[in-house]
Amino acid sequence: MHSLKKLALATAATAVLGFTPLLAQAAQGDVASQLTAARQEGSIWTAFALNRHLSPFNIEVHVENGTALIKGKVENQVDRELAEQIALGTKGIEKVDNRLEIDPNVAAEPGTKANLAQRFDDATLTATVKSKLLWNSVTEALNIQVDSKSGVVTLKGRAQSAEAKELAGNLASNTDGVTEVNNLISLGVADPSAPKVQPGDSGTGEVISDLWITSKVKSSLIYSRNLDGLNIKVDTQNGMVTLNGVVANYSEKQLAVEIARNIRGVRGVDADALKVATATAG
Repeated sequence: MHSLKKLALATAATAVLGFTPLLAQAAQGDVASQLTAARQEGSIWTAFALNRHLSPFNIEVHVENGTALIKGKVENQVDRELAEQIALGTKGIEKVDNRLEIDPNVAAEPGTKANLAQRFDDATLTATVKSKLLWNSVTEALNIQVDSKSGVVTLKGRAQSAEAKELAGNLASNTDGVTEVNNLISLGVADPSAPKVQPGDSGTGEVISDLWITSKVKSSLIYSRNLDGLNIKVDTQNGMVTLNGVVANYSEKQLAVEIARNIRGVRGVDADALKVATATAG
C-alpha cells in the first residue's frame, strides 16, 4: 500500500514538473481518434443507406480503433456478407465484428424502408424550418430548437412575445411536408429598453445584399405549402423586392407578399406585376 502511495505521489510530481504536455497530447490524440471513428461510422452508414440491398434495414454501426461493429437484422446471408464487405472496404477499417442476425421477415417490420425514407424527410424538414426561422426578420434572433418526426415538427425555446411565438409556429406549419406543429416555445419577459426589430431590419447591423435577399425570398416561396413558388420571379434592388409571375388566387398573392416582406433586409415589396390567374367572381 505504501509503495502504491509513493507511486501516485511520484506521478503527480512528474506532471507538475513539466510532463503535463504529454497528457495534453494524449487527450488530443484521443479526441482525434474519436473524430476519425465518427467519420468512419458515417461513411459506413451512408454506404448502407445508398445500397439498394441494404437500405431497407436498420443497421447499427459503431467503430473503435479500426474495428467496425455492425448490429441489426437483414433478410439473408448474402445481405449479411455484403454489409461486412462494405464496412471492411471503408478507409481505416481493419476488422468487422459482424453481429447481424438473419430474419427472412425483417423487411415487413417497422423501421425498414419506410422508416429510412422518413428519417431523410425529417432531416430535410428540420433544416428547412430552421432556415426559415433564421431568414425571418422577427424570428432570426430567437434561440429555437427544431425537431421533426414523421412530418410533426416540435419547436422549443424562448420568445419575448406571443406574436413571435405565433409567427414561428406559422412559418413551420406553412412548410411543405409538415403535417402538424407542436409549438412549445415559452414566453420570456421582454426587455423594455431593447429596440424592437421591424420587418426589413436585420437587428444585427449587418449589411444584407440584394442577392442574399433574392435567394431567401425565392427559397421561402418554394418551401411554402400554400403556393407554387416556382411560378414567381423575384428581383431585389436596394432592399426593395419585386415579385413577378402568376399565382392561382388573391390569397396566394397576399401570402407571397407577406413571406417576402418578413425576410431579413427587405425594405418593401412591389407585387404589382404578380398576376392572379383567375379573378374571384363577385
